[in-house]
Parts: sequence; C-alpha cells; structure tokens
Amino acid sequence: MVAAVPWAAWAALRATGGDRGFPLVPVVAFTPYAAASSVLPVAAAAAARSAGGTLLAALAGAVLTGAVRGNRGTPAPVLPDGGERLRIATVSLRKGLVPAASVVELVRRHDVDLLAVQELTPDAERRLHDAGLDRLLPHAHVIPARPGAVPSASGAVWSRLPLDRRAAVPGTFEQPSARVSRASGPPVELVAVHTAPPALSPGAVRAWTGDLARLPGPVPEALRVLAGDFNATPDHGALRAVVRRGYRDAARAQGRGAEWTWRPLRLRLPRLALDHVLVDPRLAVAGCSFVPVRGSDHRSVVVDLVLPPA
Repeated sequence: MVAAVPWAAWAALRATGGDRGFPLVPVVAFTPYAAASSVLPVAAAAAARSAGGTLLAALAGAVLTGAVRGNRGTPAPVLPDGGERLRIATVSLRKGLVPAASVVELVRRHDVDLLAVQELTPDAERRLHDAGLDRLLPHAHVIPARPGAVPSASGAVWSRLPLDRRAAVPGTFEQPSARVSRASGPPVELVAVHTAPPALSPGAVRAWTGDLARLPGPVPEALRVLAGDFNATPDHGALRAVVRRGYRDAARAQGRGAEWTWRPLRLRLPRLALDHVLVDPRLAVAGCSFVPVRGSDHRSVVVDLVLPPA
C-alpha cells in the first residue's frame, strides 16, 4: 500500500488541477514519466499480496495514463480545399546563441509567414539581419529587453506580410504582439509568448503563474494566436486554464498535443512539451509539425492555419 501512495498522490494532483506553488508546478511537468513508471507500484503491491495496494496503484496508473493519452487530442477532420492560409512558427534562440543560419533555414525551408521569437539578444538580432532573415520576413516588431533584465529577455515577431497595431503583453520577458491585416475579414494577431520558467523557487512559480494569467484571451475583432515558450506542459492546470478561455491548441487539433518540444541540449532526457500555439477557434488547423533547430534546446512548432472567409 505504501509504495502506491506517491503515484496516487500524483494522480490526484493531475486529476484535480491542484498543481499550485513550489515544488508542485515543476514536479507535475514530469507526469508522462510518472505514468510510464506506474507499473512499478502495481508490481510491488502484487508481489506483497496487498489487494488494497494493488487496487490503489492500478487506479493511479489508469488516471495518469489516461491524462497523458488525453493530452494528445483528436486529429481534426480533413479540410476542404480553398481558404486563405497562413503558416506560423516558433523559435527559441537559447539566450541568443542559436546560429542565425538555423533560423533562416527554418523560415526558408518551411515557407514561414509569421515567426514568434524568444530569447533574442541584440547580437542575435544583428546576426539574423546579416544572415538575410529580413529579406524573407521584411516586417518586424522587436521589443528589446528592459533595463536591468537579461539581454535574452527580448522578444520579436517577424512577418512576410505588413504588420500594424504593434503592442506588447506584460510579463517577466518581453512578449510583442502585432496584427496582419486582411483584404476582408478580421486581422490575424500574433503574440510571441515567453513566460518565466517555474523551475527553481517559489518566486519563479509565482512569476510563471502571473505570466500565464496575464495572457490575453480571444477577441471578436481579431484572430488572436499565442505562440511560443509557455514553459508549461498540458499537465499544468494553469496552461489548461489559458486554453479554456476559448483557444484551440493547434497540436491537440492534429492529435499531437503530447509531442515534446524541449530537452537539455546534450541529454536525451527529459523531454517536455513546453512550446505551444494556441489559436482563435475560428481558425482551422491544417497541420502541425515539430522541427529541430540546430543550436536550440527547443524544437520549433510549425502550424498551418486556414483563415475563415469574411
């Protein structure tokens, strides 16, 4: 019975969305690993011939496994031909150290229309310009890191199409937003999301919680998209709360909501789904892929959207 208690507590935490504060928030990010190991307490309880322990461990494993499988989502139905399309991608520059050529290759190879950039630095911005990013995506909204912040707190939106209504979403790091106007119908608004990592202290968790709470919800006058590094997995209740404001998770819409986007650069594990593209429900998701970016510890999330008619 005792061996099953940690998994049972974890299952209760995940099922109730009770992951608040430190260390529960960073711990719950590893729910897929708890689910994968949930066979261990079942085996231990069975070996000890503990009927109660076996039942508790089996229930905990079922809850954890069901949650992880549920994170994947359901593939969207096949879309009809036609409709204006837009391709959005995220990229994290690992404190500005990702080679500029890697970003340019991502944009060119995948024909990206809008790029949400995190962990930009002044030097990285110069290198991206020199590498030709501005020729592929000539319109930009870059917000430099505020005084006293780390240089990589800067964020940016780069676009193939003209931008207007440039603004910012408040947060620990700079989160630019900009709109792309359309000939007919509401404009598309992209917010480059980068929340504080909730890893090491109660203060970090409070900053992360505040960042997620301040993200804007969908609005009637624009087709809003939140894209970038949320530092949150689908197992975090705070991320699910953002989605419940009215967004659709693009990866879940393609049955790929559990795909990992981050791992330590020189290690194979752990792998966590920290990067997301959340879209206005009026936008149809035609595709979602996860693309390695040389030099980055994050995979890019590349999403194909079909815009609604006017």
